[in-house]
Amino acid sequence: MKKKITAVLLALTMLASSLTAFAQEGEVTEPVEQEGEVTEPITKEDKPYLSLGANLSEEQRNTVLALLGVDPAELSEYDVIYTTIDEEYQYLGDYLSAETIGKRSLSSVLVVKREQGNGINITTKNISYCTVGMYKNALITAGITDADMIVAGPFPISGTAALVGAMKAYSVMTGEEVSEESMDAAVNELVLTGELAESVGDSQQVEEFIAYLKQQIVEQGLKTEEEIQKAIEDAEKEFEISLSDEDMLRINELLQKISDLDLDIDALMSQAKDLYDKLAEIGQSSGFFDKVAEFFQSIVDFFKNLF
Repeated sequence: MKKKITAVLLALTMLASSLTAFAQEGEVTEPVEQEGEVTEPITKEDKPYLSLGANLSEEQRNTVLALLGVDPAELSEYDVIYTTIDEEYQYLGDYLSAETIGKRSLSSVLVVKREQGNGINITTKNISYCTVGMYKNALITAGITDADMIVAGPFPISGTAALVGAMKAYSVMTGEEVSEESMDAAVNELVLTGELAESVGDSQQVEEFIAYLKQQIVEQGLKTEEEIQKAIEDAEKEFEISLSDEDMLRINELLQKISDLDLDIDALMSQAKDLYDKLAEIGQSSGFFDKVAEFFQSIVDFFKNLF
């Protein structure tokens, strides 16, 4: 079973789109391709929560609402909260510079709670820094499960505010508190994954690397700095990633935080099932994806046994 779970988690983030050039909240860049996982429209009948960037102008807000599929005339029928720039600094300030965070909170997110087993499905529109895989892994670390989300900006922006907004909206919507420790670890993971992707040059590989390490921490109950360091070194060889001593230290510190959280391995496996369906449709693959091809049969056998 351990090998099967490992195989599932190694493939967990294969379909996350490649990390594009970083854009601050409010910085205009070239248009970015929209990523789509949410196939069912989110309507007001679903009783979703809408987290809007507090610094959107009226025109920008209408653009964002259109991307989220919300009629501005019906906005009063939605539960709406706002993510402020002060909250961005509160949660991101330890990990990003003031220059990077910027002065405006613009990215927004529409969140709806789904039935158990749905997993986390995310679509991004005009988000140039945070990938679907980065959002998904961070939200799982925050303890969020079974939700559909659409993240949007009025033009290509980083999307960092939306992570804070998604966690706030989910907590208010479900009544399930997202602890400060979980939020801190989730934000830490999002930022560190993005920075590692820039240095390594492959966001998918880094997302897989971090997902694998999280699985090792949870499944093996690794707690000490020494245990975690060995896991990082082993994974570094497995994934053929070269890390600096500073990166090693930062990953170790993140994983120590994650080791203190009550992460749900079943939620990770649920995400893997959704990913497996997509992988089956693709059929062929290249690059790093080929490195996990040998695990395909174990994934197939796993889900046969599960369902």
